[in-house]
Amino acid sequence: MSAPSATPLLAIRGLRASYGKVEALKGVDLVIKPGEIVTLIGANGAGKSTLMMTIFGKPRARAGQIEFDGRDITGAATHDIARMRIAQSPEGRRIFPRMSVAENLQMGADATNSNDADRTVSLERVLTLFPRLKERMTQRGGTLSGGEQQMLAIGRALMSRPRLLMLDEPSLGLAPLIARQIFDAIRILNREDGLTVLVVEQNANHALRLAHRGYVMVNGLITLSGTGTELLARPEIRAAYLEGGRKT
Repeated sequence: MSAPSATPLLAIRGLRASYGKVEALKGVDLVIKPGEIVTLIGANGAGKSTLMMTIFGKPRARAGQIEFDGRDITGAATHDIARMRIAQSPEGRRIFPRMSVAENLQMGADATNSNDADRTVSLERVLTLFPRLKERMTQRGGTLSGGEQQMLAIGRALMSRPRLLMLDEPSLGLAPLIARQIFDAIRILNREDGLTVLVVEQNANHALRLAHRGYVMVNGLITLSGTGTELLARPEIRAAYLEGGRKT
């Protein structure tokens, strides 16, 4: 893994967000430095996906602050956040099922209005990471396997040449071999490209082994943080997320 810088790329302070009257985030503090892989784990309904969506502007923060590269983006529109080269591969993949693989990837490049040269470089990188997509460029996204759809969702995010890549449950529902390929791709992007990555992941064991640092979220609050190794060694983490099976 690449060595992270000391200055935060993303800094979240006291973040609160709600769905109607239900407060999903209750004052979250989280920092990601350039070149880090940071993993966020927690039980279903803890607020992990809400945190990612709030970073991306939907829902809007009710209180607190989100800074990206020193700039306050708390009230920014989603399309403006994307143009800052923050990209998200959401839970459930959400590819365009009637579009071809090539068209799905093109949609990722369109999010940041990148030029033709940048699109070519990005496409080459995606197809090097996920050669299976190269074999299926004309195939409709909805006809791909679950693993191929996850590769496409990540590839689409990478087409925007992000500085921060946010992945929500990238291994959900995948066979162990395919999940390992996804984690390997994340590791390569971080090590070779210096890409900063935030991962929300149900597989706490793999995710914490992958990460420089991790956070644990419970009921809309961060309750623990540390290096991946430190969190893996904590008995309460092992009991909640490892020994009894995957509960995140």
